[in-house]
Amino acid sequence: MGWRELTIKYVKDLLRAKTPLEVAEKELIEAQHLKMQGESAVEYAQSIVGYNEKRIHRLNNIIADLKGEYYDR
Repeated sequence: MGWRELTIKYVKDLLRAKTPLEVAEKELIEAQHLKMQGESAVEYAQSIVGYNEKRIHRLNNIIADLKGEYYDR
């Protein structure tokens, strides 16, 4: 099969109506990708929250120490 025939076949495949199975499979892949992106966003957000919790604790301890107080929450 030559380049011309492959191109024609490709274009015909693009333009034909998709079957319900093909549509469902495409939507499933899209949903899986979006779920993975969401999970990555959750992991990132959790790490930012943890980082800032530790930072707040450290800064409160520094401030308390500089004031001659005790702070440990």
